[in-house]
Amino acid sequence: MATQTETLRADAAPTTITVSAQEPTKKVAKTEVPGSAENKPKIRRIIDEEPNTTASPQYPHYLPTWNHGEKYPPWEPFTHVEHGKDADPSFKDLLVEGTKLTHLTPTTGSEVTGVQLSKLSNAGKDQLALLVAQRKVVAFRNQDLADLPIQEALDFGSYFGRHHIHPTSGAPEGYPEIHLVYRNGNAGEFESFLANRNSSVSWHSDVTYEEQTPGTTFLIILDTPEVGGDTAFVNHVEAYNRLSPAIKGRLHGLTAVHSGFEQAEFSRSRGGVVRREPVKHSHPIVRTHPATGEKALFVNGGFTRSIDGLKKEESEALLNFLVNHIGRGIDYQARVKWAPKTVVVWDNRVTSHSAIVDWTTGERRHLARITPQAERPFETPYVPDVAVKAA
Repeated sequence: MATQTETLRADAAPTTITVSAQEPTKKVAKTEVPGSAENKPKIRRIIDEEPNTTASPQYPHYLPTWNHGEKYPPWEPFTHVEHGKDADPSFKDLLVEGTKLTHLTPTTGSEVTGVQLSKLSNAGKDQLALLVAQRKVVAFRNQDLADLPIQEALDFGSYFGRHHIHPTSGAPEGYPEIHLVYRNGNAGEFESFLANRNSSVSWHSDVTYEEQTPGTTFLIILDTPEVGGDTAFVNHVEAYNRLSPAIKGRLHGLTAVHSGFEQAEFSRSRGGVVRREPVKHSHPIVRTHPATGEKALFVNGGFTRSIDGLKKEESEALLNFLVNHIGRGIDYQARVKWAPKTVVVWDNRVTSHSAIVDWTTGERRHLARITPQAERPFETPYVPDVAVKAA
């Protein structure tokens, strides 16, 4: 039976969906734009044919496309302004009268109702950046960002940094700055997804191979299963705090390589796009947040490949310890349940996250990510805990 495979996610652990030639769930169409035969870029789209098990997409203009003629030069450095750094810690322009703030766990994650992100003043946006840096991830309910024209949503996000353009993921046609997550969950796809793995856990921080990695990041729900498809987040500041002083001291000064080459190769091997040639960069293993001054572990299983200056066995042992330590920290993790009109904002500098693939109802899980880049990762000098207590 003929099949066609399209990459639907291009995060740390890319997933694919295989559509049988006899399945009516969706098809991928190729559209050629005007030009000479040899120069015609091809645009691939997911087109839903509305099977009985899946309702029409609520936001069809957000359906993913892959333009094979879209190429970008290497990123140039830019000066990032950290808006949370001088924000009013009273949050008077963000958490206004009638707002409800609920913490998901003592250290990690919050939920807010009564705030409309798109209507925030600049002072409110500054306080948003600070709140997210402090709580690591915040879910805002009843938002209108998905209903705005895409460019207006991007204009809102641009306040927080230069938009990242993902090298391999699907994007709405004409808006490569939007990274799309798209999956139709059905029993066959679920079984295929778990064929070579025991769970869907895939902790990662987004595109940390870039020289200037993302900071305040926005994920907008477009379609979601009634039950399932949550996203889990883990707090890298608290993961760092749990380490012994001896391990903290040893980690300071070390850097690790974050690579995007594997992600690009994954896309190429499946006929997918690579909009920008892959890069790798070395970043501090302990990163300092510019707004809070907190130190956080800055490694993740998705993109961190090796520790500079260590032998292979040493590097693997230390990285495995750190990644496992982060991943098993259930007491500094939070789970966000998606609901219509939700926007989740997290600080990619001090967290990892993992989608949870656990529904088999055929419902669509469709999200749009706005990914402002931030400063180049840096670390401040290590001050032993005993010295802090003595002071």
